[in-house]
Amino acid sequence: NVKFRNIIINGDMSIAQRGTSLTGLTSSGHFVCDRWRFSYDTSPGTYSMSQSTDVPTGQGFANSLKVECTTANSSLDSDDFVAIEQRFEGQMLQYLKKGTANAESTTLSLWVKSSQTGKRSVELRDQDNNRHIAGTFTVSSANTWEKKTITFAGDTTGVFGNDNARSLDLKIFYTVGSRWTGGTLATSWQSRVDGNTADSTQAQLGSASGNNIYITGVQLEAGEVASDFEFLPHDVNKHRCLRYFQDLAPKKNDCRIAIGENVNTNRTDPVFQYVEKRANPSVTFSAANTFSLYHSNTSRDCTSLTADNFSEICGNLNANVSSGLTAGGANQFITNGTGSQLFVDAEL
Repeated sequence: NVKFRNIIINGDMSIAQRGTSLTGLTSSGHFVCDRWRFSYDTSPGTYSMSQSTDVPTGQGFANSLKVECTTANSSLDSDDFVAIEQRFEGQMLQYLKKGTANAESTTLSLWVKSSQTGKRSVELRDQDNNRHIAGTFTVSSANTWEKKTITFAGDTTGVFGNDNARSLDLKIFYTVGSRWTGGTLATSWQSRVDGNTADSTQAQLGSASGNNIYITGVQLEAGEVASDFEFLPHDVNKHRCLRYFQDLAPKKNDCRIAIGENVNTNRTDPVFQYVEKRANPSVTFSAANTFSLYHSNTSRDCTSLTADNFSEICGNLNANVSSGLTAGGANQFITNGTGSQLFVDAEL
């Protein structure tokens, strides 16, 4: 029984570091459940996304990912689409032997529940070689959990780069315009053609406000047979997510999260170490005054923060206060309230 056979990370939707819901979505790049990216083009309506506790009974899942249309667009532009996707590093996929005579087939399985019956399109997109293959599953009964599987042939053309860059995307389409459906669905691997991406008869989530779809138990594995979902221990699952994203600030007041040397009377440079990231991360944070510097029973709210020298494994901030520090001394960098956020992001 092969361990870590699931290429998908967080397929049970149990990890949601950024929060459990987002509303008013009209652009790409949003995450609720870790690794699951909301992908959106042009103007196919407005959506919400949330981590839900609605799950198939008796299957071992505690969470699902829900997407709901909150403002409909029943007259789509050709470029419009909404999808949920996960992106993969090439070095994680070498055992699929893509681009060789021994290329492995892959099988996708997932649990789905939707207010709409009908087809949904799924695409595997090879970013290294501009190739793709696609398939569909059909929701047979509205508002009912169903398990679906799709098997994709192996691709003997185009190897994946053996590095930490984006090589493969899995996309599950919820709404699609004619640009993506105007050709013939790419049911075998081919050079990527926009019109061959999705099925022209698929259900459109954006056709009416209140349309929704839930997914969980998403597994992509080598071979032509779907095995039972591979549940990982919670700590292992979260550690895999941390390679791509980590919030260094716990949602608690007065948490000591770093220590730094005072550069002058109003600045300390706290140093952080964290789970090794895929690449040098981008860093974002909540308002400066959601953090403080603390020393000798005195707490000073930060007035400004700047990210400085963040690598795959460590980095530091420039944390400024109005005055009162001793140059060459040290301060603890602490949370000030429960709304502190310090995001270290290396998503593909």
